[in-house]
Amino acid sequence: MSYLSGIWLAVLGIMAAPNLVIAKKPEAKEILDKLVPYQGWFGAVSAVYGVIDIIRFLGRLDWFEYIPIGMITFIVGAVVTLALGLLLGIGVIKSFVSSAEAKAKMDEMIAKLAPKQGTLGLLGIIVGLWIIIYRLAGLTL
Repeated sequence: MSYLSGIWLAVLGIMAAPNLVIAKKPEAKEILDKLVPYQGWFGAVSAVYGVIDIIRFLGRLDWFEYIPIGMITFIVGAVVTLALGLLLGIGVIKSFVSSAEAKAKMDEMIAKLAPKQGTLGLLGIIVGLWIIIYRLAGLTL
C-alpha cells in the first residue's frame, strides 16, 4: 500500500462518516458537498480496488512472519476499502448487474453493513492515516 492508498482510504472514510467530520470541522461541509455527486463512483472503484488488494494480500501471506504489522495493516485496509466501497458505490455497482438475484444479495449485504457505516468510516480514516504515517516512517507494506 502506498501514500495514495492511505489518502484514498481516509477520503473514503470521510465520505462514509461526514457527520463526524462536519461536527469537528464545519468548513469541511463545502468540500464534502463537492464530492457527493461522485461518491458512487468513488465507492465502485474502491470496491474493485479492495478486492484486488485482498487477492494481493493472499499472494503475500508468506511475508506475514517478516512484517506482521504491515500485513495486518494491509488486510485491514483492503477489507475496509472493500466494505466502504460497497456501501458508497452500491448504486453504481448495481447498474452493471442485470441479475435480479444478484441485486437482491447485494441489498442483503448492504443492509448488514449500513448500520456500521459510521464505524467503518471512522476506521477508514484511522487506517488511512496510519498507512500514511507508516509509509512516512519508511516502512513497507
